[in-house]
Amino acid sequence: MSNFARYPSLAGRPVVISGGASGIGESMVRQFAAQGSKVGFVDIAVPAGEKLAAELSEAGHTVRFAPCDVTDIDAYRSAIADFARAHGDALVLVNNAAHDQRHDWSDVTSAYWDDRMAVNLKHAFFAMQAVAPGMIRAGRGSIINLSSISWMIMTPQLPLYETAKAAAHGLTRSMARELGKSGIRVNTLSPGATVTPRQIELWYTETTMAAIEAQQALAGNVYPDDVTRMALFLAADDSAMISAQQFLVDGGWANT
Repeated sequence: MSNFARYPSLAGRPVVISGGASGIGESMVRQFAAQGSKVGFVDIAVPAGEKLAAELSEAGHTVRFAPCDVTDIDAYRSAIADFARAHGDALVLVNNAAHDQRHDWSDVTSAYWDDRMAVNLKHAFFAMQAVAPGMIRAGRGSIINLSSISWMIMTPQLPLYETAKAAAHGLTRSMARELGKSGIRVNTLSPGATVTPRQIELWYTETTMAAIEAQQALAGNVYPDDVTRMALFLAADDSAMISAQQFLVDGGWANT
């Protein structure tokens, strides 16, 4: 039996998650499904996405996967519409998809700038635009924009990623005002250094994880499920009067 919260309001609730095939996104797909939500998720990692959807569907959950590059706005909006036809209009949107590719500021071109904004920020706005009419009709909804503490702690070699992730909270604040009177809440969720398979493959070793832990107020490391549990709370009716806020799940590292 789980020691963690179950949210009755999430049962049967249509949820859309971007970048749901791995890492934090995979955790979100799994945990929203476990809450009884009807989950639609997109990703460019097609085999992983199909495998996850098949596994959860076979276990009796309502989960659909659509192969989609979120930088193709028309394709992403089409996937969201397909999820709505299958599950009902989304009442939860998690803008999770992103890519923290390292780069040197002096090498950045105009095309690379546009590419990084497209994968880390632009799709979030257009996904909100796509789900908002259904949420307005329902008179309720929760949108969760994933940011990162990287811009707060000034992580090197990530100027464009950090620009996009700082802007994510500006987008949250502005859209919380635009949509709030329709009963729609918009919040930012900012993970710390999260231990995912990708980070382990590229960066994390025992030494680097110990160094990260030393920066935190809490012992231990942040894992995807730690981040997801905050997303579940923000999606559920338990957070009904919370909007335009930023929540850090970082072991007590960053200072906003």
